Amino acid sequence: MPALAPSKIVCVGRNYAAHAKELGNEVPKQPLLFLKPPSSLVRSGESIRLPAVSKRVEYEGEIGVVVGERLRKVSPDVARAALVSICAVNDVTARDLQKSDVQFTRAKGFDTFCPVGALGPVPIDLASLRIRTLVNGEVRQDGTAADMVFDIPVLVAYISGVMTLEPGDLVLTGTPAGVGTLSAGDVVEVEIAGVSAVSNPVISEP
Repeated sequence: MPALAPSKIVCVGRNYAAHAKELGNEVPKQPLLFLKPPSSLVRSGESIRLPAVSKRVEYEGEIGVVVGERLRKVSPDVARAALVSICAVNDVTARDLQKSDVQFTRAKGFDTFCPVGALGPVPIDLASLRIRTLVNGEVRQDGTAADMVFDIPVLVAYISGVMTLEPGDLVLTGTPAGVGTLSAGDVVEVEIAGVSAVSNPVISEP
């Protein structure tokens, strides 16, 4: 496992306008929240397993943030001060199941569907964070936190108004445009320039 043991992994959907558009969705008026189970976590180098029940599994490179203290109904400024680490995350998604299910739980929750890179430092300028996803060495996604609809402190503060965030909890902040399908034999990499990276081979479920 990564050097991380979150009580929960809170994710934000459609937080980049271009990504919402590419999937035919509107940008939400408030952050769209869903959860991934901690059992989906894997470290860099471990395999992403494609479940037999899905015919379309996709990568979603994301900026992950780790909170260092208990947060409940806090302001964006307090949320910003509570961030202790940044990490590259791949929010692997069974897109066909996401479309067929009312909830995102099954599509996002399979074992190995949350590769996480090493924990890196929190920069002074969060908007400068750059996220890229490469499949077999080819860049598929390239964006920055400045492209987000809701910035990172606003997201963490909003989440804290819904559920208490505990020290070590992981927040995924959304994915830029360019998501695509993974196949067995691929290697997918997500990198936050100068901060964190995660690389994983893709295999069919045994």
